[in-house]
Amino acid sequence: MGTGMVVLLIFLAVIVFGILFFVAIYNKLIQLKNRFKNAFAQIDVQLKRRYDLIPNLVETAKGYMKHEREVLEAVIKARNQASSAMEKASADPGNSEAIQGLVGAESALTGTLGRLFALVEAYPDLKANQNMMQLSEELTATENKVSFARQAFNDAVMAYNTAREIFPNNIVANMFAFKEAQLFEVKVEAEKEAPQVSF
Repeated sequence: MGTGMVVLLIFLAVIVFGILFFVAIYNKLIQLKNRFKNAFAQIDVQLKRRYDLIPNLVETAKGYMKHEREVLEAVIKARNQASSAMEKASADPGNSEAIQGLVGAESALTGTLGRLFALVEAYPDLKANQNMMQLSEELTATENKVSFARQAFNDAVMAYNTAREIFPNNIVANMFAFKEAQLFEVKVEAEKEAPQVSF
């Protein structure tokens, strides 16, 4: 075996090793991307449950709050906007604009729900209504599940973003257009808390 053949075999081994190395990085990035998409699916499930509870809550309150139509309509409008934003974000959880739209819509919905619950305090009969109490408990439990799902999503996004930014992963990420994923963060301190429901 000549020197030229040894050099050729070493050269081929380096190329094969390099290809395998890049394939491993690519597969790891795909795995992490799929993990954060799956984590978003868990948020999606809980938000759909939340959106399904809100019309029932409004219907229950409607009978008691005849003079508060504006607030009830604002809750339904905010719910519909959040639901629409969630559908866009569900289609592509890696789309930063869609996630930002969902964060904004969720903040608006949380604010209108807070106003609704503040008004409910002024209606003792409504506060004592069994259906209202049950719906409020379910909504509170769902809010907690959304918080846990959001935390899992943010953890998965952080792992993905870190993996795509470190060297040499960043080379593969740039070659194959692995974009940065957006965290699902609520910006305002007051909005970070679930709506307070006390009956």
